[in-house]
Amino acid sequence: MIKSMTGYGRVETTGQDRNIVVEFKSVNHRFLEISLRMPQALSPLELEFKKKIGEKIKRGRVEVFIRLEAASTSAAETMVNLDIARNYFAALQRLKNELGLTEEIGLKTLVGFRDIFSQPAETEIQPDVLIKIAAALEEALDMLVSMRQEEGLAIYQDMKQRLDLIKGILETINARSPQVILEYQRRLAERIKELTAGCVIDEARLAQEAAILADKSDITEEIVRMHSHIGQFVTLLQSAEAEGKKIDFLLQEMNREINTIGSKSNDAEIARQVIEAKSELSKLREQAQNIE
Repeated sequence: MIKSMTGYGRVETTGQDRNIVVEFKSVNHRFLEISLRMPQALSPLELEFKKKIGEKIKRGRVEVFIRLEAASTSAAETMVNLDIARNYFAALQRLKNELGLTEEIGLKTLVGFRDIFSQPAETEIQPDVLIKIAAALEEALDMLVSMRQEEGLAIYQDMKQRLDLIKGILETINARSPQVILEYQRRLAERIKELTAGCVIDEARLAQEAAILADKSDITEEIVRMHSHIGQFVTLLQSAEAEGKKIDFLLQEMNREINTIGSKSNDAEIARQVIEAKSELSKLREQAQNIE
């Protein structure tokens, strides 16, 4: 079953007199891109964490935040980076002068820049805390995957509904197609009568012209292929190998077939149905952009 690329997971636990917070966020991306933000002391584990994430997620931009927050008032004193603060203040002052602003630049503005403040860097984290961090990461990752699966189910239901609409449109087009030939034959006969001032019409030649048009405007092959694509689409949505890239390729093929139907059928009603089908295909493509 398909999975969405958007999701969220968050786990909090405690260890070594601190709160451990692991948070996952994921959004659309053409490939798998993992961004890890965590204390410097955990840097040696970055590759291991990314490997675990890659085992469960194949595509999307995944942001991971691991924070170790003080659980008591005995925490170390917060450090202030004065150089960064001065740079921010100077930049804001230049902006103020350049734009002619009158409001003052104070602490309320500066506290918004988080990199001014920091906790003293840790050089070592106890093994039991590392175990808890790894467990929290695994749990938060499972939450993320679960949400992506739920979102995927919603996308599947929407796509299935739109595919059913397209099938209905194809049935309408297929039923209308023979009538188009008959109407063309009638219009051709009337036009010939007008041009020949009531002379006898060669019925065989008229039938030949209608047959030529029928051959040029025959859309049976395109309709058969469209139904085949829809069947493949549904099978792919339900399979374990459902991938956004494969679905996107299938949608390109479906769009090509519906365009051919439109170009072959010189009929206002079929043209209207083709527009409806293309509208549904456009909505399917939008949904496909969010599939893993």
